[in-house]
Amino acid sequence: MKLLSIIILVFLIASMSYLMFGKLGIPDGVSAVQNFDAKRFAGTWYEIARLDHGFEKGMSHVTADYQPRDDGGFRVVNKGFNTKTGHWESNEAKAFFIDTPDVGRLKVSFFGPFYGSYNVIDLDPENYRYAMVTGPNTRFFWILSRDKTLDNPTMQRLVQKAIGLGFKLEKLVYVDQKDETVPAPGAAPAAPAPAP
Repeated sequence: MKLLSIIILVFLIASMSYLMFGKLGIPDGVSAVQNFDAKRFAGTWYEIARLDHGFEKGMSHVTADYQPRDDGGFRVVNKGFNTKTGHWESNEAKAFFIDTPDVGRLKVSFFGPFYGSYNVIDLDPENYRYAMVTGPNTRFFWILSRDKTLDNPTMQRLVQKAIGLGFKLEKLVYVDQKDETVPAPGAAPAAPAPAP
């Protein structure tokens, strides 16, 4: 009986993972950037804004670090501060190009064989200092920057472009990257936030 319960649990986790991440599409009417340069995209990105999901709810100081792999993909480490628990959390993933490496479409896996699309739909062509990203549909949306802040004109342009592409951004979350009371990663954890 215990073995059957474990099998059912694994199946449910795998099914949920597939439903959430097992899609490699791009929203209708949205295109990934061309002339994408993986070497220039590598490094640390700060999350400036996002449409919230359970896996990021309550997270501040979120970063994503992309490092090249020998097989042509990326090693991805996402890190953020959980404001409810007072702890830093991180997850590691692998990413590979869906199309050719000069098109900003990656498939990313945090869960074994299950991949979800990561589509770069706007990118600073000169300095790679900001990026706008979506998943397989418009419920997934992020604005990233090489710095902890992004200038207002660029931010407004990206938001307006996203709205024009069909993204519903009424519940856009602006990610706290500034709070100096958050302990540095590896420091002693903060006390959990009091219940509201």
